[in-house]
Amino acid sequence: MEPTNLQKAIAVAQKASQEDQAGNYEEAIQSYQHAVKIFLHVLKREPQGKDGNQKIRDSCKKYLDRVEELQAYIDNKQKAIDLASKAAQEDKAQNYEEALRLYQAAVQYFLHVVKYEAQGDKAKQSIRAKCAEYLDRAEKLKEYLKKKEKAPPSKPVKESGSDDKGNESDEGDDPEKKKFQNQLSGAIVMEKPNIKWNDVAGLEGAKEALKEAVILPIKFPHLFTGKRTPWRGILLFGPPGTGKSYLAKAVATEANNSTFFSISSSDLVSKWLGESEKVRLPAVLRQNSWCRCKSSDNLLLYSTGVGNNNEGVLVLGATNIPWTLDSAIRRRFEKRIYIPLPEEHARSFMFKLHLGATPNSLTDSDFVTLGKKTDGYSGADISVIVRDALMQPVRKVQSATHFKRARGPSRDDPNVLMNDLLTPCSPGDPNAIEMTWMDVPGEKLLEPVVCMSDMLRSLSNTKPTVNDQDLEKLKKFTNDFGQEG
Repeated sequence: MEPTNLQKAIAVAQKASQEDQAGNYEEAIQSYQHAVKIFLHVLKREPQGKDGNQKIRDSCKKYLDRVEELQAYIDNKQKAIDLASKAAQEDKAQNYEEALRLYQAAVQYFLHVVKYEAQGDKAKQSIRAKCAEYLDRAEKLKEYLKKKEKAPPSKPVKESGSDDKGNESDEGDDPEKKKFQNQLSGAIVMEKPNIKWNDVAGLEGAKEALKEAVILPIKFPHLFTGKRTPWRGILLFGPPGTGKSYLAKAVATEANNSTFFSISSSDLVSKWLGESEKVRLPAVLRQNSWCRCKSSDNLLLYSTGVGNNNEGVLVLGATNIPWTLDSAIRRRFEKRIYIPLPEEHARSFMFKLHLGATPNSLTDSDFVTLGKKTDGYSGADISVIVRDALMQPVRKVQSATHFKRARGPSRDDPNVLMNDLLTPCSPGDPNAIEMTWMDVPGEKLLEPVVCMSDMLRSLSNTKPTVNDQDLEKLKKFTNDFGQEG
């Protein structure tokens, strides 16, 4: 007996999943797309009842989301390889500024690949090792370019992978410093933050403290001399998802730094919190740069100067569980600032901020309503709500069985209005045409705008991630050791 179309779709989807697990991503993409096409045919010609149809739609969404992820993986992997190859060519040609830029860009793409790599730890370790190699090379090029600005050296910097033993930068390094540098050069995340103060809703107290600790000493160094010194340790604590790391990125942007690193924290933390008060700054921590330690609690190191001691270094800590810190660690953070859940007006602003320029029909009163309805939600929770709401128009397109003609702007020229676009509609619409999204030409689709009902639907499906028990612990810690942000 020949299998039904539904059985065929399920079989193709299973094949896609197997290819996905095996790391055969291109084959998996083709199978996922084929499965979705058959499923949509089933919806159109062989409906499975209300619940059955909904299950099919949910499966199609899951498969299409996975296709998008896999395609991003493939694109980023190829882009990373191309950038790394180009960087090596520019490096060999002694175009060091361009090589530096390309090495950093290659690392960013490789790290995105690691997120989706499913072929085991060995492949991930290989990618991370490459990233460490490129970062180490980039650091040497930075040093060379800095020295070149002051006094051009007589010979170019040693190329990556060379066996030349005459590299002056390696001479005179003490073992402790070299060990630190090797550990830090294994950074696995690089990015250039672009977060302004105005992008952070509320948290005025925390912003002022960070400006005082970082921005003012850079802009007006003469103010911080003698006994008046900037803060050397700031602890941001509060519920998860309230914007602690976001604040750090805002500082990085406003301080005009260039790179935001993520590193393994265990040795670095033990050094900073250990008994020795004479720990040297690792060479990889350069002027106006950030190191983000990857651990359950982030330690963000900001360097405002370079030297052989800890002068000019701000240690910015971010934690969700400050009550686990003992007094020896706690005293290192001279200022301890509580980052609370956002207030009503801040939550309203967050909805507007996360929507951005996405076409929507929400009014100011709608944003006020959403702010009122999300008491107890963190900034991260609100981000999830908006992201889910932004997908609602896509789901309408994906699940629609009927479309109608509509008037809207051209894809090529927004100033030109077209009368033959297609937008989803209900089967009962007098102008409805029976078709699925597979039948709609790409340039003819007019997607529905995000509306208040989309937001409310997503809100009903998203619960807050912070519980009352943790809030009580944070409140007690604030009363004992902190200050309100």
